[in-house]
Amino acid sequence: MLMTQEDIFGKVAEVLEEALGCDEDEITPTASLTADLGAESIDFLDIVFRLEKTFGTSDKPFKIETGELFPENFMDNAEWVQDGKFTDAGMDMLRERMPHVDFTAFDSDREVVKVGDLITVQSLTDFVSRKLEASGG
Repeated sequence: MLMTQEDIFGKVAEVLEEALGCDEDEITPTASLTADLGAESIDFLDIVFRLEKTFGTSDKPFKIETGELFPENFMDNAEWVQDGKFTDAGMDMLRERMPHVDFTAFDSDREVVKVGDLITVQSLTDFVSRKLEASGG
């Protein structure tokens, strides 16, 4: 059975409530996991685990590879990051690796320290939706 965006959003919201201990009314589509819901890097591991458990089944696992939801080791690449900001090449890399994220607001202020704010409840929902579609489920 195919899930609707509303179904996926509801399950993502449940995962975030459990993982972050936030209230249901705090979980809005535009809420940033870090800035608004208080997620820290360690929380992302828990969120990934819970998403895999929530959306996977014994016959059809839902696996999120390392770096798939959020790119890693980009700070080490001078082509992508200079003076604490993403370069044009860095922005291209982010867009390619994170098609589920809306970069509109980030484009004007590309500070690396704010990259965690890019993951919103809606972008997480979109990420899950794309993965489910790609797996045919």
